[in-house]
Amino acid sequence: MRHSIRILLSTLLFWSLTAAAVETRNPDEHFFSQSLGDFSEELQVARDEGKKGILMMFEMDECPFCHRMKTTVLNRVDVQDYFTEHFLIFPLDIEGDVEITDFSGNQLKQKDFAFQQFRVRATPVFVFFDLNGKPIAKYTGATRNAEEFLLLGQYVADGHYEKTSFTRYKRDLRKAEAP
Repeated sequence: MRHSIRILLSTLLFWSLTAAAVETRNPDEHFFSQSLGDFSEELQVARDEGKKGILMMFEMDECPFCHRMKTTVLNRVDVQDYFTEHFLIFPLDIEGDVEITDFSGNQLKQKDFAFQQFRVRATPVFVFFDLNGKPIAKYTGATRNAEEFLLLGQYVADGHYEKTSFTRYKRDLRKAEAP
């Protein structure tokens, strides 16, 4: 019994120290960029700021996986710093009735943009766009952890999407790191 309690206490101490070591901030304030909903204009802002492109997170209010991403990955300072250095980042509600302007200058509702142009039905979906508004990479679902999400950002920012899939990219990295 005492051994079990020691193991439990050690585990709790490990997790509390690990959690304390990761600095977090509100993703609404520190991850997502401010937008008026004109994505043709946002492309110019991204170019002017020297970004690699635009990242959109297609989400819905009641999505537990979106919530998990925001509370365990997108809230991390290291994730926020990396992504905001390389991308403008916008959330987009796949059920939203808010009017936006797409990359081509067409006005439509968020939900129509999500479904008609990208066939988004489940969330979260992360779509990366180049500086011309062309989708260049798409990831459906929540990543396993912040490290995998950072790899996804690196995969796009460094141009690996041009040569290989994200799955193969991760596999090749694991092979290169193996002794």
